[in-house]
Amino acid sequence: MSFGQILTAMVTPFDQNEEIDYTATRNLVNHLIANGTDGLVVAGTTGESATLETDEKIELFKFVVEAAAGRVPVIAGTGTNSTKGSIHLTQAAEAAGVDGIMLVNPYYNKPSQEGLYQHYKTVAESTKLPVMLYNIPGRTAVNMLPETIIRLAEVENIVCVKEASGDLDAMTQIISGTPDDFKLYSGDDGLTLPVLALGGVGVVSVSAHILGNEMQQMIRAFHEGRHEEAAAMHGNLRPLMKAMFAQPSPSPVKAALNMKGITVGGVRLPMLPLTEEEEMELRHILGIRFEEAG
Repeated sequence: MSFGQILTAMVTPFDQNEEIDYTATRNLVNHLIANGTDGLVVAGTTGESATLETDEKIELFKFVVEAAAGRVPVIAGTGTNSTKGSIHLTQAAEAAGVDGIMLVNPYYNKPSQEGLYQHYKTVAESTKLPVMLYNIPGRTAVNMLPETIIRLAEVENIVCVKEASGDLDAMTQIISGTPDDFKLYSGDDGLTLPVLALGGVGVVSVSAHILGNEMQQMIRAFHEGRHEEAAAMHGNLRPLMKAMFAQPSPSPVKAALNMKGITVGGVRLPMLPLTEEEEMELRHILGIRFEEAG
C-alpha cells in the first residue's frame, strides 16, 4: 500500500518553555494539508523524537489524529532501540488512532542483520497497523541491507520503507526484489526525482513544510512524461532543499517556518537554533525562492 506521494516528516512545535505547543501544532497540520502533504509522519527525526518523552509522543499522536480529522493518514514514529519499548509505543499509537507506524533501525545497539529482522518482525506482529521501515544509517550506526528489507517485505503488514541511506543501487535492488505492493520512499528530499525514476513512490520530506505544492508539481510532471520539465523543477528546488540541511535538522526548517509566519518555536537541546548569520543566509535563499515563485 501507499500512504501517498509526499509525506511530511512533521516538526514538533514548541512554546517558549519548550513544551509542545498544541495550538501551533493544529495550525501546522492545516498548513501542511493545504500545501501538498499527502500524509503526516509524527515524532520522527524531524519531530525531535530523541528529545520527546514517551508520554509526550502518545499525546502528540492523539492530537495530530484529531487535528488531521481523516483528511490525510497519520504515521507515528514509534521505533526505539528497544524492541519491548517499540512494541509499547506502537500499541499506544494504535490505540491513539494513527493510520500506520514508522520504525527506525535500533540505534546505538548496532544489531546484526538477523537482529534487525527479528526486531522489525516482532514489532510488526504486535500490531494490526501497516508498518514503514526506516533505514537511516547515518543516524543509527547500522545499515539495513537490501536483502533484509526484501525479507521483511514478506511480513504481511510491513508495507513500505523510507530509505535514507542515499544508496541508489541498494534502492534499485529493494524495488526489484520486493512485491509490487511494497513501496519505497526516498528519505532524502534531493533524491526524490531519481527515486521516482527507479520506481519509488515518493518521499518522506522535510522540505515539504515549505515546498509541498512545488514538489507535487514536480512529481506530477514526471508521471505525465514531462521529464525535462520535472528535471528543471528539481534543479530549481535543490537550493532550498539543501538549505533545509545546511545546519543540523530540524533547526533550518523550523526557522524557515517561523519566517513564513507558521509559528513552530525553537528546538530542544542538544539542538541549537540558527545563529544570526545562518538566519540571514536562510532568509536570502527563501527570498530568492519566493521571488522566483511569484
